[in-house]
Amino acid sequence: MNLEAKIKLPHDLKPKILLWADVSYNDMEEIDSMWTIPDLERALCGVFCVDVPEPKRGVLLELYVHTVLFCRESSLNREQTSALLSIIKCIHQANTETTFNNMEQCFEYCGELLLCHSVRRPPFSVSLFSSEEVTHILKYIYNTYIRHHKLYKYIFTPQVQLDLSLVYSGMPEEDDTTMEDSAAPETESEAAQEKERLPETQETVTTEPEGATLGSRSELRAMIEQEFREEMMLVFGQLEQQLKDHTDQLSSTLAPLQPNLHGKK
Repeated sequence: MNLEAKIKLPHDLKPKILLWADVSYNDMEEIDSMWTIPDLERALCGVFCVDVPEPKRGVLLELYVHTVLFCRESSLNREQTSALLSIIKCIHQANTETTFNNMEQCFEYCGELLLCHSVRRPPFSVSLFSSEEVTHILKYIYNTYIRHHKLYKYIFTPQVQLDLSLVYSGMPEEDDTTMEDSAAPETESEAAQEKERLPETQETVTTEPEGATLGSRSELRAMIEQEFREEMMLVFGQLEQQLKDHTDQLSSTLAPLQPNLHGKK
């Protein structure tokens, strides 16, 4: 089975200019006229065409509403608000398009998107945010999204389950064994009568090899299952260690961006 055909794997993301990409000037006029949370949710739901069931719908609208409130508190104009809403949307789509951990790619993508809107280099980038605004926005994205990227991924991506079936070569299938076992009680009386007619030595000769064969098969099955469980536990342990190493590396990278909690009050 091709894993990539079933589950989308992390890949490199290319930034682009997002000014008026999702939120037009008329949309910003409507958003600026809304001052209550329900009104903002209703306006943003129409702008971004949020058509997902709960709880995804509520989480997504809350993300957009808080972004609008942050833009108002930071005195960002309509162009900047439109671009930042699209940046948040792109980061969220990049994070939730795959079940696998791609936080490192998402963080690099976030920095490239902000750089694409802070340097005047047409047609590749525009000077929309100042360096101070970029730092302020990056801290906001870190605190509101990147720190909770696992929660967003858990809500918006399907869970991956491994379903394995083992086939033992050279051994009878379970269906045949079950059919033989179910047919045995029907001929039990006939088997008893046959045993009375057979010598005792013949009975011993016919039953001992069959019991030994069944016992060896059970032992073989138990040994294979035990070995398989040990190998799977080893693989899971290696995956958990790799995820922990990636998380520690990302935390050390993002540590300088965390706000100083002991700064000015």
